[in-house]
Amino acid sequence: MEILDSRGNPTLQVGVRLDDGTRATASVPSGASTGAHEAHELRDGDPKRYGGKGVLRAAENVIRVIAPAVEGTDPTGQSEIDRLMVDLDGTEGKSRLGANAILGVSMAVARAAAKAAGLPLYRYLSNSPQYQMPIPMMNVINGGAHADNSLDFQEFMLVPHGASTFAEALRYGAETFHTLKTLLGKHGYATNVGDEGGFAPKLRHNEQACQLIVEAIDTAGLVAGSDVAIALDPAASTFAVAEGYALVKSGGGLRSAAQMIDLYRDWIKNYPIISIEDGLGENDWDGFSALRAAIGDRVQIVGDDIFVTNCEFIRRGISSNAANAVLIKLNQIGTITETIEAIELCRSAGWRFIVSHRSGETEDTFIADFAVAMGGAQIKTGSLCRSERIAKYNRLLEIERELGPAAVFKSLWVGETARVPTRK
Repeated sequence: MEILDSRGNPTLQVGVRLDDGTRATASVPSGASTGAHEAHELRDGDPKRYGGKGVLRAAENVIRVIAPAVEGTDPTGQSEIDRLMVDLDGTEGKSRLGANAILGVSMAVARAAAKAAGLPLYRYLSNSPQYQMPIPMMNVINGGAHADNSLDFQEFMLVPHGASTFAEALRYGAETFHTLKTLLGKHGYATNVGDEGGFAPKLRHNEQACQLIVEAIDTAGLVAGSDVAIALDPAASTFAVAEGYALVKSGGGLRSAAQMIDLYRDWIKNYPIISIEDGLGENDWDGFSALRAAIGDRVQIVGDDIFVTNCEFIRRGISSNAANAVLIKLNQIGTITETIEAIELCRSAGWRFIVSHRSGETEDTFIADFAVAMGGAQIKTGSLCRSERIAKYNRLLEIERELGPAAVFKSLWVGETARVPTRK
């Protein structure tokens, strides 16, 4: 059925019923800043309904095409069901049935199978006796495509990696978030929020966001670098032009890839930045390789738009040393099976991965369980407000409490880049 996401746009909810009476549903997220090579999100295109963003066609594909094909299959055969749907679609980017239609079924089947087995979803998806709780990456200042303000860069995130438990990490983030709100008001900036719950102030320049976050961490009584660090998602594809990178919103002028790399190199000297996602555009493979060569020994270089959770692009990235981490989004590829294959490819290369939400989210907490099951130790699911973001954090609190001593929370950056840099 057609439901609404956190931006008020249509998305899909899919329900599955097993022959033992077990029922489960799953809701599909939607992105605003999307990679050009993502699997196809099928929308109706009817300007008379939701500005063309309706998903009734995708819903019909679930009901009339996918459902008859999967009826009678074993719900524990996740990979077989996912392959069946991929073959049924028959296109490279899932454009016939829609990746949103296919993913809704894939997620709902996994949840139903877990319920039938009497297991929480994270246990069903993993056989590990010990579980790594993910370090949250909390988007607290929004810009770019996520906010109507003066920031070119899309996300400035808190990474409370120095906590001893997930619950404590969540507290570090929440306390810093509320302190940041107070500081923004004190400095005369608005505290309205963007799509993912981060503040969207009209600052003087991009770097000021880092300055304010460090001030908030300090004021909250935490240590910038060792307790709470900073992660960036410039989402550079959104301001990439033929000549380079146009920092129009902030008035920062036109920069080459080399100049963008110099900017990041300067910033990591002065701020506790430990991760940079999409620092260059999705087609700038040479730039990504140069960025990793320049600072990849000090920070996590994450590819999102350039890899789109697709093994073909991840393999190219591995062979060209284009990054050392991948952002993992289920709806970029369209099935659980293909998402896990992308994660396993990252593991085989010794790369990290981050399970991620989208800007158009729902109350569905699937990715919280998925992040724990995959053991990647990082999750990106938005700020410390908006219930569709908080739902994932609260689910992780439940999981950590349920696991007890079997829950592990530890920094990925101890002895590596967890430090307090020289301040300007």
